[in-house]
Amino acid sequence: MVTLELNEVGALYGKRLVVSGVTTPAMTAGEVVAVIGPNAAGKSTLFKRIAGLLNGPGEVCISGTEMAGKAIGYMPQDTSSNAVLTVYESVLLARKQGSAWSVNDADLVLIDHVMTALNITPIAFRDLGALSGGQQQLVSVAQTLVREPDIMLMDEPTSALDLHRQVEVLSFMQNQARQKNMIVLVAIHDLNQALRFADKVLLIADGKMRACGAPLSVINPEMLREIYGVDARIEKCSRQFDHVIVDGVDA
Repeated sequence: MVTLELNEVGALYGKRLVVSGVTTPAMTAGEVVAVIGPNAAGKSTLFKRIAGLLNGPGEVCISGTEMAGKAIGYMPQDTSSNAVLTVYESVLLARKQGSAWSVNDADLVLIDHVMTALNITPIAFRDLGALSGGQQQLVSVAQTLVREPDIMLMDEPTSALDLHRQVEVLSFMQNQARQKNMIVLVAIHDLNQALRFADKVLLIADGKMRACGAPLSVINPEMLREIYGVDARIEKCSRQFDHVIVDGVDA
């Protein structure tokens, strides 16, 4: 079973340290971790550091995986593409990245399952360049999933989606984490979605980790006032879900 733990992790752009001192408890297989924080807090930079795209101090400790280069799947915030490929071709290429180019039945079954679950089968043979921003995000989710990583880093994967599709995608990712024993880290601005779908919440502000733990231990009125500058309360909307209310308006 895979685990991910960060120990005094920082990230460098050139010689400038833009994220520093991130130390987390162990994140374990089956968990969804929401990474929250204001704009320019360092969330995307931290994801790039974990993915090995940036250098920096500290240790990214991964154990329990036998997948080597495929241990981490990274979906960047910018999912636009100028590649002259159809949706299906791009997902197939993602599936075969770093492995033999022969395609077997298991590859096709997995691709069909993921594309159907994300409701992008109807656009399977459209060119990537002809897609809307939301459709490109869904294709990028599919490209990451078909690589079957142990750890998925998803940088704002639902920012271009309407509310219905946001819930669908996050629910699907939660199910995938449970069924595939993956760790899913999702950078997200919607705190209500974080409360609904995350097992842990990691708060980043000013390039530093401010908290990491159970959602309600991190997302609370004091944090919202200090980090986001809003007066808010947390209300239980049902037996399962809590909700952030800002000045009487749903956040």
